[in-house]
Amino acid sequence: MIRIGQSTDIHRLKAGKPLILGGIKIDSELGIVAHSDGDCLVHVIAEALLGALGLGDLGSHFSDQDPQYKNISSLVILKRVCDMMKERGYEIVNIDSTILIEKPKLSHYIYKMKEALSKTLTVDPSQLNIKATTGEKVGIIGRQEAVVCEAVILIKERGYDE
Repeated sequence: MIRIGQSTDIHRLKAGKPLILGGIKIDSELGIVAHSDGDCLVHVIAEALLGALGLGDLGSHFSDQDPQYKNISSLVILKRVCDMMKERGYEIVNIDSTILIEKPKLSHYIYKMKEALSKTLTVDPSQLNIKATTGEKVGIIGRQEAVVCEAVILIKERGYDE
C-alpha cells in the first residue's frame, strides 16, 4: 500500500524574529511570527505526512494554543510525527518541497536543510528535495510579508515493493 500527502503553510515575516527553515537558522533581517519556532518547511512536511496517514492536520495534534509547544523546535514535532508513521508500519519513499520567500536567497542553505531533515526523518538525503523560489516582487511573498512552504510526500507500507 502506498499513500500520498500534501500540505501548504504560510507565516508572516517580521523584523527581529529568527528565520528557521528546514531546521537551519537563516541569516535574515526578517523572521517568522509563530507559536513554535515557526519552521514553515518542517511544518508542511510533518502535516503532509499526517495527511498521508489520514491523521488530520498539524494543529489537531500540536495546537498553537497549547503552552507546551511555545517556541518548540519544529524538528521535535516532525520526529513525533515520524514515530506515528513508524508505529503504523509505514516508511517514506520521497518528499518534494518548495519554499517561497523573497529574501534571503536560500541556495547555499539547501544542503544543510537536507542534512538536518534527512537525519530527523531517518531517510537518505536523496529521498528529500527542497526547492526555493521568490515572488518576483509580487504579492505577499514579493513584498516580504510572508513565507509560504509546500510539500508532497509519498509513503509506503514497510515491505511493500511493487
